[in-house]
Amino acid sequence: MIARLGKEIDNPESICYWAQKNKIPVLSPALTDGSLGDMIFFHSYKRPGLVLDIVEDLRLINTQAIFAHKSGMIILGGGLVKHHIANANLMVRVVGRGLGVYADASLVFPLLVAETFARSADAFPVPTGTPEA
Repeated sequence: MIARLGKEIDNPESICYWAQKNKIPVLSPALTDGSLGDMIFFHSYKRPGLVLDIVEDLRLINTQAIFAHKSGMIILGGGLVKHHIANANLMVRVVGRGLGVYADASLVFPLLVAETFARSADAFPVPTGTPEA
């Protein structure tokens, strides 16, 4: 469904557009949670017959977790999607140790992202000089 949305949106400013264009799966086991679910509900009255298979997304989430060489989660907040990701990772044989950080996401998450990019700063060279015309 998300791939179809990306195709129909046809807007390079959309993450769904680029994911669909590059065949990158965007999983949404909670697609009907929220306003999109409301729109699907209203659409079902105008044009009945739409059937969404969210089990396909659940199977892909679980399969990717089971066969992943490494797995991790960054969870900001809670809800249904968090439960699916956490449950999928429970099916994995744990080799390392877990780490939990409980903090204000608006404060700590930007620091985690900054530190992650700082560790691999050499992988992202900063261009010098003037841009080519």
